[in-house]
Amino acid sequence: MLLYEELHEIIQAVAQDIAAIRAYWKDSTIVAQFNDVDAQVSNPEFYKNPNKETILSKQRTLKALVDQYNAIDTGYTTYQDLLEMFKDDEAELKPMKLDIIKLSKQITKCKLMLLLTGPHDANNCYLSINSGAGGTESQDWAEMLTRMFLRFCEREGFKVEVLDHQSGEGAGLKSATLHVRGENAYGFLKAEMGIHRLVRISPFDANKRRHTSFAGVTVIPEIENAVVEIDEEDLRIDTFRAGGAGGQHVNKTESAIRITHIPSGIVVQCQNERSQGQNKQTGMKMLKARLLQKQEEELKAKDSAYERKKIEWGSQIRSYILHPYKMVKDHRTDLESHQPDDVLDGDIMHFIESYLLLEAKQ
Repeated sequence: MLLYEELHEIIQAVAQDIAAIRAYWKDSTIVAQFNDVDAQVSNPEFYKNPNKETILSKQRTLKALVDQYNAIDTGYTTYQDLLEMFKDDEAELKPMKLDIIKLSKQITKCKLMLLLTGPHDANNCYLSINSGAGGTESQDWAEMLTRMFLRFCEREGFKVEVLDHQSGEGAGLKSATLHVRGENAYGFLKAEMGIHRLVRISPFDANKRRHTSFAGVTVIPEIENAVVEIDEEDLRIDTFRAGGAGGQHVNKTESAIRITHIPSGIVVQCQNERSQGQNKQTGMKMLKARLLQKQEEELKAKDSAYERKKIEWGSQIRSYILHPYKMVKDHRTDLESHQPDDVLDGDIMHFIESYLLLEAKQ
């Protein structure tokens, strides 16, 4: 039956998602948290609790997750059984079609809701790519990575603004900073933070030898109205002439800004805006975001589990091998792809989701 095959294919397409959701749910404490909060709200003395609004908000959030999980878990099993029961009866299958399509969308949405529960996951973010040691080779690799992230953002419907672009010597780029806007931009792209390694036959080597190149990626969430105390005396602000595309005015005036926060050593720069004032404003937003992230990392560093995670982030997270064979491997999850051309064209969501599942279990 053609209709049966169509509906069976829809159910099979989300089989991995439902398996991931069930595995996450089994290891999570969501039900225990909900029961605990629900018990607090049911207490006759709850109205006296000074934090009652926060607790009620948490109860609503957890209840939505529990209800959604129960609905899709039951729905998936039910429609699997009904499809097999009525596989030869198209009249019975027709009314199921819209419900099965709706269920598949709910499963995908639920998976993302479960994976993206961090305090800043829903936020926009700043993504920076920096070439490693190795001159032209690494600078070319940094440019390839930048294109990969731009293509990924295009696929996912994120809006991207290039805030800073430092061209390489001869080819590629030394560094680039992207401002990525869209729902869950930080939640997804935080999975890309770390060292990315490329192995290939160098297009810049006349002897066609194999080269290994490295580039580092950092991702920080944009936090609107962030309250960070910054003493102006702690800042060194340098201006310079912007390079690359941007129009005659941008390229011929010293509108680009570099801000150094002397106590922390954090440096940010912006050259995308037309005026020096606008670049400074954007640069200060980036600096505040970096300082907030640093504060959070210092607090979490007291947790030994977080220490281990930091060490893992410090090493290479993914290898892109183009010679002598073709493969991309994520060293955190062991997920592999034998289609590096597709990956470098922005097809990285499967790597991101795999990492987020691992992070959720940990």
